[in-house]
Amino acid sequence: MNVRKLGTSGMEITTVGFGAWAVGGGGWAFGWGPQDDDDSIRAIVHAVGNGVNWVDTAGVYGLGHSEEVVGRALKAIPAADRPLVFTKCALVWDPQNPRTPAKRSAAPASLRRDCEASLRRLGVDRIDLFQIHWPDEGGVPAEESWGEMSRFVDEGKVRAIGVSNFGVELLDRCERVRHVDSLQPPFSMIARDSASGLIPWAADHGTGVIVYSPMASGILTESFSPARVTAMAEDDWRRQAPNFNEPALSRNVALRDALRPIAHRHRTTVSAVAVAWVLAWPGVTGAIVGARSPEQVDGWLGGGAVTLTAADLSEIAATVARTGAGSGPVQPGGR
Repeated sequence: MNVRKLGTSGMEITTVGFGAWAVGGGGWAFGWGPQDDDDSIRAIVHAVGNGVNWVDTAGVYGLGHSEEVVGRALKAIPAADRPLVFTKCALVWDPQNPRTPAKRSAAPASLRRDCEASLRRLGVDRIDLFQIHWPDEGGVPAEESWGEMSRFVDEGKVRAIGVSNFGVELLDRCERVRHVDSLQPPFSMIARDSASGLIPWAADHGTGVIVYSPMASGILTESFSPARVTAMAEDDWRRQAPNFNEPALSRNVALRDALRPIAHRHRTTVSAVAVAWVLAWPGVTGAIVGARSPEQVDGWLGGGAVTLTAADLSEIAATVARTGAGSGPVQPGGR
């Protein structure tokens, strides 16, 4: 399994990491429908057993449940083999109304509550990477939020700090307070906008980049089909997402279909090609890839070792242009 340095954090991570969003299960605003906890634990253990050395979760996934399941998985793995644990904070939910979207609160007191709760649910003494999930929406200055995150490092509660879904302006403000160790933006062949400014900013500042949804939340996989959307659980957030509905859906499926010959040439899966594509961009450290079973893990494990050729990348760029799928630069180098 290939590894890369996560910015200047001192951590080396495998180019693919286990994403535990779906592990949170259903019943909340952005759930993926029902999920068996034992299947989740088997998937995490299987990924780690095959060389993956980090797991990414968040307090809000399943309203705490994902972190609890990750904590159970950690206990099932020998201490010497346990992966790095990354989680996220700054989303506050109402337990009485789980289907109501969480509020974005990065007030220092709220962040501290989140940190303590994550440590408890995960069953760890220190979080390896603690990230603000979304920018505050209540007027809290980024400098105050980042100052509190900095204190978590000084207190030994977390090893490194990062942000997710931040723009360049907020990144600059945080960087002036303390170095931003890691950035987590969305990035895939369909959602390419992060390549325009965010990923280059991180490269210029020595900030690691772990991208999420490289398989476009399941679209860029062998088994995806429009019929699967209608079969999704009622509480699966993807049923309402633009990329899973027309007119985007047909364009996205056409892009997926065009990846099959490339996967065949590399003797791998479409999922692995999708992951390899994001890893081909300069500045990207690793990709968060979700799974709900060991079998799904096997579908993308190889993505961290696949090297797409210049011809592959040009073919994909031409296909993106032909299908009109997504937005943003289409080829490493900003084109």
